[in-house]
Amino acid sequence: MDWTKREVYPFSAIVGQEKMKLALILNAICPSIGGVLIRGEKGTAKSTAVRALAALLPEIEVVSGCPFNCDPHEYEGLCPECKAKVKQGISLSTTTRKIGLIDLPLCVTEDRVVGSLDLEYAIKEGKRRLTPGLLAAAHRGILYIDEVNLLNDHIVDVILDAAGMGLNIIEREGISYAHRAEFILIGTMNPEEGELRPQLLDRFGICIQIRGTEDPDERIRLIKLRERFDRDSADFIMKYQRHQNGLSERIETAKKRLSHIKISDEMVQLCSKLALEAFVAGHRADIIMRKTALCIACYEGREEVTEEDINNASDLVLFHRVRMPPPPQHRHEEKEEQQPSTPEEEKEPERGEERPEIQNRRKSEGRDGEEEEKKDREDSEKGKSHIPMLEAVFPVGDTFKVKKIQTERDRIFRKGSGRRSRTRTSSKAGRYIMNTMYRKTDDLALDATIRAAAPYQTRRRREDVAIAIEDGDIREKIREKRIGNFIVFVVDASGSMGAGKRMIETKGAIISLLLDAYQKRDKVSLVAFKGESSEVLLPPTNSIELAHKLLEELPTGGKTPLCHGISLGYQTIQGYFRKDPNIYPLLILISDGKANVSQYGGKPLSEAMEVAEEIKDDPRVNTVVVDVERSGLISFGLAHQLSVRMGSRYFKIEDLKADTLVDVLREDLLK
Repeated sequence: MDWTKREVYPFSAIVGQEKMKLALILNAICPSIGGVLIRGEKGTAKSTAVRALAALLPEIEVVSGCPFNCDPHEYEGLCPECKAKVKQGISLSTTTRKIGLIDLPLCVTEDRVVGSLDLEYAIKEGKRRLTPGLLAAAHRGILYIDEVNLLNDHIVDVILDAAGMGLNIIEREGISYAHRAEFILIGTMNPEEGELRPQLLDRFGICIQIRGTEDPDERIRLIKLRERFDRDSADFIMKYQRHQNGLSERIETAKKRLSHIKISDEMVQLCSKLALEAFVAGHRADIIMRKTALCIACYEGREEVTEEDINNASDLVLFHRVRMPPPPQHRHEEKEEQQPSTPEEEKEPERGEERPEIQNRRKSEGRDGEEEEKKDREDSEKGKSHIPMLEAVFPVGDTFKVKKIQTERDRIFRKGSGRRSRTRTSSKAGRYIMNTMYRKTDDLALDATIRAAAPYQTRRRREDVAIAIEDGDIREKIREKRIGNFIVFVVDASGSMGAGKRMIETKGAIISLLLDAYQKRDKVSLVAFKGESSEVLLPPTNSIELAHKLLEELPTGGKTPLCHGISLGYQTIQGYFRKDPNIYPLLILISDGKANVSQYGGKPLSEAMEVAEEIKDDPRVNTVVVDVERSGLISFGLAHQLSVRMGSRYFKIEDLKADTLVDVLREDLLK
């Protein structure tokens, strides 16, 4: 059976999912929007809608036999071969066909995506020639990536680069070639199976979140429509043909009118204002929002962009770009420039009388806070503490879904299993990502070996073999796989953690991190520091339950031997390296960064900073600092300073939660 000719469920018969259908149509009108990423749970018609869009769009005229789908009426967009024919005075024969839908498989290689050496031609002729890849086939069509979050990151990078430039540039194996690659990019994903990197996420012009309808009547209608389609698809499609033709004509009309739509300076300013209010990075959001608003106005049949068009565009463009707002300025910075009171304010004696009192009280509180913090810092440096030595066991706070914590991908070859970090592996298990001339594993990369040997076949003696391969041609595979980390939790259990019951929240965060470690198949160890020293509460283990129990019973109180804690955590990692050199270690320090116990007779905080720099110099170890210091009028930021010295990723304890402001806004958009 030819699956490319199977009957497709009509686009106009899809029940609900109006935002998804609009996003797909807008990209069909203007592919330079940058594609659409559809996020949603399984069974929400993501793939159905994409394939239905391809069936909906009208036919296009192409040069007959051209693998790049060249438009015969656009000379500048022709591939080098078609341009050469035109220059020679050869007339290009044409044909019409439906817009192609290229379904990118997850196992695809970079060679198949961008194009590679034509082996047969190279072997026969001894010359290099390009075999076009999937980007060539997708030109002027649709490139669909199902489960894009599971696709190898470097493949996604290649596709997004081509989509952004509208050009595929190939420089490999002695081939230098460039061709147009303008396509409608559509990615779908189920967030339950993992997220895209923020850098890749931002490259999609539009992102939407969908879910199944909760209206019983619509669910019943959906079931009946699908049943009718499955029973007699040809008859079902015929009944919706009028709707399909009308929608197709509307899209074509919008494409032709797009260049004539007007947008005022006020509407452009509104685009920038909404982007600034969302705290987006860069200017891509402003540009795409303007372009999306133009398409919406054009699709709705208007001559000029309205404020409603901008607001609708912002829902589609800002969804995946919203960021947390920067921290508010300190109160004393806000008071630097005070405006004189207006006559109206002077007429309100009650407010005028209260204001000095409030200001005096705030100043008094500020001085008290400053004196207390100053005394705290002095005690820290002198090795003293006014915190009571009594120990207390605090309960575990609420757990939450942890934001993705992933170590950087490295070039070290490791063994192991797990689900957190990508690493290269010396075994023959894992995804084949590239090849190398260096021979270590005997994992033959047959494709690369043949490509290396092919251009030289006319000069080599081939006796009873199709291709002669020499030692210099042999290439080996480089593979990549996911493994678990060895995570060492270094926890501050000193008396300062009991202030404001911070330890309750901290224990909740650690339990949440432990649950995440269990899901990622990590090995964990637990180090706590308080009093005069630190100790390993839990040696390296896979037992998350044991770590959970020890943490529940962990008492809090005493001084803060920060340097002891960091040193012992690092020593734990070094000791395990001797047992298993393939581990991928991650040290997570949970503290406010204060110290008042010396390990070597110097200043406690300075010693901790020196140990942090020592860890930074060890490229084998990744680190994270979780700051438990409360935000307020006075903030020393010692944990942040420590993270800089250690070269760590830095989080405030509240930042670990996955349900940050971004997710709250996303939920609002879904309502």
